[in-house]
Order: sequence, then structure tokens, then C-alpha cells
Amino acid sequence: MKAVRYVLIAIVALIVLAVAAVAIAMAVINPNDYKPQIEQAVEDATNLDLVLEGDIGWSFIPLGLELNSVEATLEGDRFVALEQLVAQIDFWSLIAMSPRVNTFVLDGLDARLEVDEQGNGNWTRIMPEKAAGAATEETAGTQDEQAQESEGAGGEPLNFNVENVQISNAQVHYTDKSTGQSVTLENFTVNASNITLGSEFPLEIGFRVATTQPTFEVDGNISARLAANEALNEFAVSGLNAVFDMTGEPFGGKEVTAELAGSARANLENETANLSGFTASLANLNLSTDLDVTGFGDKPTLSGEISIAEFSLKDLLNNLGQPPVETSDPDVLEAIAFSTGIGGPAGKVELTDLTIKLDDTTFTGSGSYNLADTGVVFQLQGDQLNADRYLPPKAEGEAEEAPASQETAAAGPEGDLLPLETIRSLLLDIDLGLGQLIVSNLTINEIKASTTAKNGLLKVDEFSGKLYEGSFGANVTIDARSDNPKWTVGSDVTNVQTLPLLTDLAEVDMLAGGANLKVNANTSGNRISALRSNADGQISFNLAEGEFRRMNLTRMACQGIALVNQDELTTTDWGTTTPFNDMRGTLEINGNSLNNTDLVAALAGMRLEGNGTVDLALSELDYEVGLRVVGEIHRDNACRVTEYVENAVIPVECRGNFAEDPAGLCSFDGSRFRDTLKTIAENAAKAKAREEVDKAKAKAEEKVKEKVQEQIGDKLKGLFN
Repeated sequence: MKAVRYVLIAIVALIVLAVAAVAIAMAVINPNDYKPQIEQAVEDATNLDLVLEGDIGWSFIPLGLELNSVEATLEGDRFVALEQLVAQIDFWSLIAMSPRVNTFVLDGLDARLEVDEQGNGNWTRIMPEKAAGAATEETAGTQDEQAQESEGAGGEPLNFNVENVQISNAQVHYTDKSTGQSVTLENFTVNASNITLGSEFPLEIGFRVATTQPTFEVDGNISARLAANEALNEFAVSGLNAVFDMTGEPFGGKEVTAELAGSARANLENETANLSGFTASLANLNLSTDLDVTGFGDKPTLSGEISIAEFSLKDLLNNLGQPPVETSDPDVLEAIAFSTGIGGPAGKVELTDLTIKLDDTTFTGSGSYNLADTGVVFQLQGDQLNADRYLPPKAEGEAEEAPASQETAAAGPEGDLLPLETIRSLLLDIDLGLGQLIVSNLTINEIKASTTAKNGLLKVDEFSGKLYEGSFGANVTIDARSDNPKWTVGSDVTNVQTLPLLTDLAEVDMLAGGANLKVNANTSGNRISALRSNADGQISFNLAEGEFRRMNLTRMACQGIALVNQDELTTTDWGTTTPFNDMRGTLEINGNSLNNTDLVAALAGMRLEGNGTVDLALSELDYEVGLRVVGEIHRDNACRVTEYVENAVIPVECRGNFAEDPAGLCSFDGSRFRDTLKTIAENAAKAKAREEVDKAKAKAEEKVKEKVQEQIGDKLKGLFN
């Protein structure tokens, strides 16, 4: 036992002697006497020139080092400098294997990083170039050290304490001569105290960042309470309050404020994280969320909710210094909001109780996103939307300048309509419903749309709705698997009233009646010009009862009949409409042209027959219409239908731009009336011939009758004589 006691006394004595020796050495030796040797050692090992202008100090209890006014230059230019560095560690905490940093102070750090025109950074030239063999040996040695560190990791939990950390007046300048970009970090400050693993500690950070391309500045201030466990696998942030004041070219010179607040926690071992009471704001845009995450791999599980408070998009753009959105209704884009619950199984994000608010319109529904195959599923139902309110307002004289703008657009380069690569990667299943939609002044009710996309096939399986006392349904398939996508379009329109539709759509009131259409068309291409030129298909149409407005075909027919009758019309009130029954026909789609050869309609005393073409590229109509007289047309005596006129065709031509002057398209066709006169002459000749035949027949019958009577009379006389 005495031997053990003597050994312990000897060990303690050695420690005391060692401590005393270190204390005496630090008290006697002045580190400033070794400045030249320190500077020379740095210059020998690197390409830096070290200048120790200030004093060097050290202390024993606490064990510390202090540097003042230090600068390192690289090739004659400042690389890094600092005003003061103070690091103090409690000596006895080292003896107890629980290091405790009393103070760490860094003041006036100034670093200069530069990239030359060839893209090489100046920091790559700090160390002198070494031979290839030496570099290989150094790399191997580094790898061995890293392997040893990895093997040693996972031992005892780290245990250290820091009483005070203070970084002030730090700045870093970064210049890239190859791009002209310059970034400056300045006024960087960090203050933290009582840093102990397993306990919360306060942290404050401040900084200013400025760039030249674009000109941009941000002043940031962050305060929070941080915590980390001794194993460094669990971290927490509470009381976060971060404010960033930004200005510069991206914001049109305006000052914009962004803020973050809330709490966060993460456990790396359990792979869990959560945001609690987290809020983020940018100008007048405010987001809030509570979110839990389980699993950090490719199949995380999410649970929580997220919402964006109601905001004005116009105010947001103004606050961000962006150009305003001009709308025909100045009161729209003033109330936008979003909220949803977040959940779903591992690897799938599901949105529940989804609500999107756009002014007076509200969409509700649900959706999901599959992380494995990026599949998107949405079901949304909206109440009503007036899309016309969101269109740009029409400028004065816009209608007159439209042709010039069309020429300008035609002269410009034509771009692709669809991003084919994006469509090929889509996996969609979207169902959309809307109670009422107003677009291009058309009112459409009970809209249903169903869209799917998979393996480059984009399908609108259903697009239907009700409008103007009728209904419509359509389907579209786009095959984008090749670089020349193929389009297939089908549509069925039932009893849609054309008068209110054309009036609301284009302020055209030339046709009334319930329209029925069937469209089957296909085309190919990825540009408007290609789609038009490659279009092929058929459109069949029928209007059961209706009328032509702002034109009177009866008057045109009577003008021709009056010429035949060599009489003048006395009627002055002809009206401005022409009623008809059962107008039907078929349009053959051939590129930009629609060809029709079987237009027919039943009018009062007439049958309309016609054929012609519609040029969609030029918005031009070229139709020859015939009004075949089949009965009495009008009470005007000059328009009386004689046997000469019956079954004759009164020609009408309809030619011109139907987008500019629909009322002036149709008129009496005098050039074709010669054919009608021939028909009338033939009818008259036939009637005259029939009349002569009838007269000759009557005369012959009279002579036969007279002769028979004479013969009978003679016989009677002979009988009585």
C-alpha cells in the first residue's frame, strides 16, 4: 500500500512540476521575439507572405493565445487579414478531458478571393506545386488518416462547453473576372454564449451581402436558441426570428423585407423532423405551416398543414418592384389564398381539404404526388370564374390595328406549341369541374374536364358543358411519342343557340337557330402553321329551325322573279330576316380550307342549295347559293310564281371576309342569272309548246266532233225520209 501511495505522490508531483514549468516558461518567454521565425516558417511552407504587425500574447490560466494585426499576402496582394484573434481554453478542463472554451474572439477578418479570366481561384495557389509522387503519397496518407478517423468515430459522445463566441467586423470579397461578378460579405457578426451540448444557447448573426450582377444588397439579422445533444444527432431551433432587408435591380430599386420565424427539430438517428409554428413572409405574402417528416430517404412520410394567407397579387408585384399586371377589371387579383392538409403513406404526398381562392372564385378538392414515379393526381371543383376579367384591357384603336399586328406576328419566328420532352415525362390524372365559366364573353355552365397523361400520350377524355340552351362534349388525344405529334379531335354539339353565342362571342348576329355539330378531325405537327396545313376530317352540321338575320333572301329572289315577269316590286317593308327549316350540310376539312358541296335548307316557297369553301387562314368565304323556287314566295304581284318561274333557281353569291363585314357577304348574282333566264325561257317554250299542242288538239277534236255530228244528222234525215 505504501508503494501505491508513493507512486500517486510521484505522479502528482510530476504534474505539478510540469504545470509549474509551463507557467514559468510562458511567464519568461516572450512570443513576440519569435515573429521573424514564424513568418519565415509560413513563407517556407506556402506561397503566402505573413506579416505579424501586432503583439502576440499568451496566458496559462486560462490557457490562451492572442494575435493582433495579422496579414497574409499572395503574390503581392492581400489574401487574408485580421485585427484580433483571442482563443482561451480552461486548462483544468483539458486535464478533466472535458474541454471548456472560455472565449473565442475574431475581429476584423478580411479575406480576398479572386478568380482570374481562365477560371482559376487564387486560393489554389496558396500551396506550392509538388511533384506527382509526393502528391500521391500525401493523398494516400490523407486517406489513411480519414480511415483512422472513421474507425475512431462513434465512440464516446463529444462533451465540450464554450462560454462566449464573438465574431465581429468580418468581411469576405469575392471577384470573378471571367464573368464580371463580384460578391461582398461584410459586417458579419456572430454572438453566442453558454454553448453546452444538451442545453439551449442563444445565437445572434448579422451580415450584409452585395452583388454586382445584378446589383443586389441584403442586410440580414438572425436570432434563435439552438440545441444539440452530445451525440450530435439531434438538433433543435426555437424562437427563430430572421429578418432580411433586400434591395437592388431584381426589385426595381425598392426595399423588400423577408422574414422567417418558428421552431424546428431534427433527429438524424430516428430520421424525424418537424416544423412548428413556422412562418415565412415576403412583402405582403405570408405562409404558415406545421409539418412532421418521418424518414429522410426516398420515401418520407409527411403530415401537417400549410396555408398562404389572403393577399393581393397586384400589391405584391408593386412591393417587389415588378411591372403591374394590367387587367380589364382593375378589382381582380386582390384576394388570393391557399390552404391544404398534408398527409399520405410513405413516398406519397397527399393534399386534403385543398382550398384555392381567387377573388370571387373558390376551388376545393384534393390531390397527391408520388415521389417514386412523379405521378400527379388532382380533383378540383370550382364554383364560378369570369376569365374575361383577367384579360388585358383593350387599348384604343386596337381593333383597327389588328391586321398590322397579325402581319407582324406572321413575320416573326414561329415557335413550338408543346414541350414534347416534358409531356413524355408526365404522369397525370386530373379531374376539373367548374359551375360556370365566362370566357370571350361566352357563358358556359357545368363544365367537366378529365385529363390523363402517360408515356407521351396526353388525353382530354372528357371536356363537356352546357351553353346557350344546348350542350357540348369533346375529346382530344395528343400523341407526343414522336417529334411530329399527332392530334385527334372529336366533338359533339347539341342544340346550341347560335344567335346569342355569335353575338356574345364576336358581336355577330347574322344567324339564329339551334345548332347541332359533329366534328371528327386529325392533324399533326407542333406549330400552328403545321396543324392547319395538315388538318383533315369532317364537320357535319344541322340547324333544325332558324333564320338568316340582316339579310332577306326572299327579296333577292323576288328581284329576279320581277325581272322575268317584266314588272316592278311595290313592297317596301321586306324585313331583315329570312326564316328557314332544316339547314344541313357537311364540311370537308382539307388543311386551311373547309369545302362544302351539299348545303341545303327549306325556305318559304324556296329551297336553298349551295356549295363553297371557307379559307380559315384568310377568314374568307366563297359560296354560290341558289334559291330554287318551289311555291309562292311573297304576296307582291310582281313576285308571282308563274309556270315559267317555278323550279327556276335565283342565284345568290356570298363572298368576302366574314370577320370584317358579315352583313355584306351575300348579294344577288347577276352573272349567273343568265342561266336562270335560260331555264325560264325553256319553261316558257315548253309551256308555249304545250299550249299550241293543246290548241291543235282542241281544234282537231272540234272538227271531228262537227264531222261526226254532220254524219249523224245525215243518217237521221235518211231515216225519217
